[in-house]
Formats: sequence, C-alpha cells, structure tokens
Amino acid sequence: MDIHNTDNAATRRIEALRQRLQTLKDNDVYFYNQPVEEILEGAKVRVNGRVMGMYASYSYLGLVNHPRINEAAKKAVDKFGTGTNGVRTLAGTLTLHNELEETIANFKHTEAAITYSSGYVTNLTVISTLMGRGDYVFSDKINHASIVDGCVMSGAEFRRFRHNDMEHLEGLLKNAPAGVAKLVVADSVFSMDGDIIDLPKTIELCKKYNAWLMIDEAHSIGVLGKTGRGIEEHFGIYEGIDIKMGTLSKTIPSVGGYVAGNKDLISYLRHGSRAYIFSAALPPAQAAAANESFKVILDEPWRIERLNQNTRLFIDGLKGMGFDTLLTVTAIVPVLCGSDERAFELTKYCQENDVFVLPVVSPAVQEGMARLRATVTAAHEPSEIERAMDVIYEAGKRMGMVK
Repeated sequence: MDIHNTDNAATRRIEALRQRLQTLKDNDVYFYNQPVEEILEGAKVRVNGRVMGMYASYSYLGLVNHPRINEAAKKAVDKFGTGTNGVRTLAGTLTLHNELEETIANFKHTEAAITYSSGYVTNLTVISTLMGRGDYVFSDKINHASIVDGCVMSGAEFRRFRHNDMEHLEGLLKNAPAGVAKLVVADSVFSMDGDIIDLPKTIELCKKYNAWLMIDEAHSIGVLGKTGRGIEEHFGIYEGIDIKMGTLSKTIPSVGGYVAGNKDLISYLRHGSRAYIFSAALPPAQAAAANESFKVILDEPWRIERLNQNTRLFIDGLKGMGFDTLLTVTAIVPVLCGSDERAFELTKYCQENDVFVLPVVSPAVQEGMARLRATVTAAHEPSEIERAMDVIYEAGKRMGMVK
C-alpha cells in the first residue's frame, strides 16, 4: 500500500517534512547526514573529497584516534570478539564492563556506576525508572530532548522552569505538594547555548525543598574543571548531586551513557531499569575504549588547558567581530543568525571554504534563534581557529550580519 494515498495525520506529517527537506535540497542548503570519508590528524576531516577543518565535533579533547585508546579497543576485540551476544543481566557482562564502571565511579567520586547503550537511552530510562505517577520532575526549559522524553515517559507531573532561572525553579518547588518525590534535572553545559547551570543555587534549592538532583554532564566531562572531572570540580562543590549522568560518545570517543551515584541507587537501576535489563551490552571494543579514555584525560591534563585557550580565542574573536554568541563560556559556541535561511546561507559559505560547521534551526531551537553551533577542540591549532573565524566573518559581512 502506498502510504501517500492514506489521508491521516501521520502521513500528512511525513509529507510536510518531505517537502521541507526537498526544498532545502533543491536550494543546495541541506547539510545534514553528510558522510565523513576520513578522520585526519588534528581537527580535520575529508568530506565530499575535500579536506575541511572540523568545527562540529564533540571530541572536545581531541581523543579520537588516540593511540592508547585505539590499542585498548584492538586488544579487547582480540580477547572478547566484537560483541557480547547478550544483555548485561544474563550472559552479556564482561570483566571489561565492570572495570569501566569502576573507572567511572572513581572518576566521579561515587560508590558505583552503571552504563547504558547510549546517552539518550540513559536519560530516558533513569528518569522513567526513578519517577512515576504522583511524583514531580522539574526540568530546565532548554534541557536536552532525552531529558524531556524521560520526564514525559515517567508519568510524573512535569514542570519546566525558565532557563537557569533559579527564582522560577524555587516557585515551582514551593508549590509542589508536601511529601511527594521530587527530582530536579538539568544539563551541566547546555548543548545549544554553551552556558552552564547555576549549580550552587540549584543544590541549595534541592536541599531546601527535599528534592533529588540529577545533572547531565554530556558536554562537561573533559571540558569543565582543572582535571576535566566536570561541573563539581568547576564549582568546587563535591556534595549535592544525587544522580551524575554522562555520555561516552563526546569527549570520550566511544558510545554509551552512564550514571554514577551511591551503591543503592545503582543497584536499583541495575535491577529495575528496562534499558539495562533488555538492551544488549556495550561491545567489548567500545567498553575498553571508554575505560582507557578516562585514564588518558587524567594523564594528559594539558589537553584541558589547550581546550580552554582555544575556547577563549574562538569566543572572544567572534564577539570582537560583532557576532552574537549568546552566553556561552564553553567549547560550544553558537553564532546567532536569526532566521533559518540565514543559518543555512552562512553554513553554505563556510563549507564551500572548507570550514565544516552545521546549522541548528527550528524546531530544535526557537524560531528566530537559528544559529551555527560551532565547536572547538584541543586538537585545533590557534592558526586554524583564526582562519575559521575569518571565513565566518567574511560570510557574515556579505550577509550584513556584521560590519
């Protein structure tokens, strides 16, 4: 049956998106799902046969293709093969998985940790396992979609507070019924804006109103803190986060997600979260790569300082050129364009001049807030960043965005 002949809401949604994508392709401004043909030394890639500077990667410390990490993955394949053919609860747990979880717990200064098949799945299953009908969850307005989906899936009363607005959060906590379970969830570094949650005030409010606190560190591990341990090290606050979530696919060049916390919490998740019980275990190479990556971060602290220097160069340079980079203080640097069309036009010019950036448009961000979401890493040379800024500036100047 041709679904296009079926007149219902689902097919209308499919057709509307098909038309939008076709328009982008017809105008030669469809930039998504471009296959990277080769990852080259430094922060370069080969795309469509051309070598380009990569400014859309989450490899914040430049650990992709690190020899120690690659070697650990190869040894794991030689010893265990390419898959576990099982879920963790039954035959899928390897010594590698236990070693990885112990490494994460030590890195995050907790009693225990648990790993999942992706960061998205981690947020989805952890929130929906811990919270249920009659409970209350409070989420920052611009939290990652996986957090939002986990809150909705839990069936709990779902309240969103204005972005980083602690006064609004307090009002919502104050109005929640007495005696109910409460969970506050926030990104540490917000993935579209690059700014940081007000952790000290958030912890203060959670203590005052007897709420659990869950922090998603997808974009802060290896980025924040002198040794890259994340938001707690950044603020010098080591007590107050009950559920420490992170990913293994950004700074850590692998795949998966984790939660670190006290042993009772982790045991509950290990025996109660459906994504752990019913999902296949991480492949051996990925578990070994992630395990070695945490050790490399601690052994090579120069990478974090290099990232900080590159971040300051990029943000200060773009601001000095007249671009609006919102409130970012991290390696995620939005270049505000306004309309979707301007974001696509700016991206097109940059990619034609070998600067690989990507546009973020509605509905991923609010209409009128389309942007480039550029990233810098420890692998970039300052001269490369200067050239990328020159390209972005020339494009912005041609478009009338800057003078």
